[in-house]
Amino acid sequence: MGLFDDLGRFLETRIDEFLKNNPQLELQALEEKLYQQEQETRRLLTDLRLREKQVESEILTTAQEIQRWHVRIEKARSAGRRDLAEPAESHEASLLREGNQKWGQMQVLKERIQQTEELQRRIQIRRQEVQSELRQVKSAQAAQVEQRWAVDGWNQSFTETEKSTDPLEQKFRQWETQEELNEMKRNLGK
Repeated sequence: MGLFDDLGRFLETRIDEFLKNNPQLELQALEEKLYQQEQETRRLLTDLRLREKQVESEILTTAQEIQRWHVRIEKARSAGRRDLAEPAESHEASLLREGNQKWGQMQVLKERIQQTEELQRRIQIRRQEVQSELRQVKSAQAAQVEQRWAVDGWNQSFTETEKSTDPLEQKFRQWETQEELNEMKRNLGK
C-alpha cells in the first residue's frame, strides 16, 4: 500500500504544480463544474415547479370536493337527514385535513423553489466571476506571448535583418574585412 500511497501523493503534487503553472485550466475546470451545477439547478427548478403545479391542481380539486360536500351537508340538514349529514360532515372534515396537508406541501415547495432560485443566482454570479478571471488570465497570457514575440522579433529583426540590409553596415563590414586582410598580408610578408 505504501507504494500506491506514494504514487498517489506524487501524482497529486504533479497535478497541483501543473494547475499552478496553468491557472487557466483550473479556472476552466471550475467553470465547467459551475456550468454542470447550473444545469442541475435548472432541472431541479423545473421539477419543483411542475410538482407545485400538480399540488395546486390537487388543492383546487380538493376545494371543489369540499364545496360539493358542504352543499350536500346543507341539503341533508335542511331535509332532516342526519343519517346522511353526519357522515358527510366527517367526509368534509377529512377533505379539509387533506387540503391542509396539500397546502403545507405547496408552501414547502414554494420555499424550496425560492432557495433553489437563490442558489441558481449565486452559481450564475460565481460562474460569471470565473469566466471574467479566465478572460483576464488568457488575456495576460496572450499579452506575455505577444510581448515575448515582439521582443524576440525585434531582436531578431535588428540583429539579422537590419545588419544584412543596411548599406552603411555592409560598407563597414567590407572595409573592416579588407583591413583585416591587409593586416594579415603585412604580417605574412614580414
